[in-house]
Amino acid sequence: MSEFAVEMRGIVKRFGAVVANDDIDFSARHGEIHALLGENGAGKSTVMSILSGAYRADEGEIRIRDRQEHIRSPKDAMKLGIGMIHQHFRLVPAMTAAENIVLGERGSLWRGSGWMQRKLSELGALSEQFGLLVPLTVPIWQLSVGEQQRVEIVKTLYRGADIIILDEPTSVLTPGEVYELFRTLKSMKAAGKTVIITTHKLKEVMAVADVMSIMRKGSMIASVLKEHTSEQELAHLMVGRTLEPMTFNRKREITGISLTVQELHVNADNGGKALQGISFHVGRGEIVGVAGVAGNGQKELAEALTGLRSWEAGGEIHYDEFKLKAPSVSKLIEYGVAHIPENRMKSGLAGPLSVMDNLLMKSYRTSQRSRYGFLLHKPNRAWSEDLIRAYEVKTASLDTPVRQLSGGNQQKLVLAREAEQKPELLIAVHPTQGLDVGATSSVHQMLFDLSDGGTGILLISEDLDEILKLADRVIVLYNGRIQGEFAADNYDRNQIGLAMAGIGEMGGEAV
Repeated sequence: MSEFAVEMRGIVKRFGAVVANDDIDFSARHGEIHALLGENGAGKSTVMSILSGAYRADEGEIRIRDRQEHIRSPKDAMKLGIGMIHQHFRLVPAMTAAENIVLGERGSLWRGSGWMQRKLSELGALSEQFGLLVPLTVPIWQLSVGEQQRVEIVKTLYRGADIIILDEPTSVLTPGEVYELFRTLKSMKAAGKTVIITTHKLKEVMAVADVMSIMRKGSMIASVLKEHTSEQELAHLMVGRTLEPMTFNRKREITGISLTVQELHVNADNGGKALQGISFHVGRGEIVGVAGVAGNGQKELAEALTGLRSWEAGGEIHYDEFKLKAPSVSKLIEYGVAHIPENRMKSGLAGPLSVMDNLLMKSYRTSQRSRYGFLLHKPNRAWSEDLIRAYEVKTASLDTPVRQLSGGNQQKLVLAREAEQKPELLIAVHPTQGLDVGATSSVHQMLFDLSDGGTGILLISEDLDEILKLADRVIVLYNGRIQGEFAADNYDRNQIGLAMAGIGEMGGEAV
């Protein structure tokens, strides 16, 4: 039998005139954890989509356990023992974990007496084998994100997969949950499973992977063993240039307050309380990080602070010296509040409009951009060209529709527009989510430059490494409350991780 569980040879995939995969060779051995790295648009997701049956290759062949196979659908892939765990879980919230795992199983329509009890016993044994603590009888909506991910893993293992693909598996986990996931991956490796992960987090890759394959611009650049590489070399292979380590001086003088939040209560969409009496402040030139697992009030906090959601449930918000009860988005723009939204294509950019139109969205009413209700075309074009040059936005022209830009360039475009307003306060929500290492480095530098110029920044992120790298202070949200506060000179990663999991003194300052 071949030493390789997966061999992909000469894979070519085109989308119209765009070549997403250009003669790709990729292989992974039995009992190996293999990381697939690359910038946004490098083609790694397309390769994994071909392997898992979501796409079909235009050219090339796939060999599974030394046998050529034709994978036409995810069903074909699962028959071959290939399962993919997506970043956004595919679970039915109202059903229990066990019901989600066995959903669609052949023969489940005629169960007979005791069928579910037998399945619970089987699933319990499987969970225990791989160190996966899954509350099988609890509905999905009551489980944490980490527990839901474990349900997805058990579901994949239960259906017989021994080639398991995980897409950005740590993006929504606490540090403790990341540690538990890595233990599970290593136990899967010990059982002879082949694990393939796609991720942007090089530190995590070095902690868990045996082999790393790097793609750039649709081509496979290299495959290296962990013991023969480093984070710096991997970053260089991904972006094609050396990325200098970024160090930030946190000894900035705070000369005033950009934002004060007092006893803020905000309702969730379901009528419950998303935020329950939180209080904090952001100084001018200060970066305050908000850490926490998704769903603990971060979304509602950002919407309340940017005028997208009312806070009629109670509390006060002061922007500089202005106390506002329910400001509109346009009023906050006047007061100097900028916003990098969680979903840039939903509420940050207009995809069909051009690069220049998107840059003008917040300033077209000003005297510099328009006169007597008419846009000043030539000055606006020159201004836009200066902006995309200064912020290194890669675009064919100012007239290119924004939806045709890569994710990193879309994000830099949002930052360019927001930063150009010289804001007093910036609410940055997941500013580098899904971005590659090069684009992430550029966004981090932009945020730091803004804070160095006196802008107060509230950084809401699920990437704890990002928060610890940039923030002067960190507050942790759990279940709509502030679970702890940590100063830059007193960061304790374990304590922050415990606070993110709801363990610790509620509302107190961690020391």
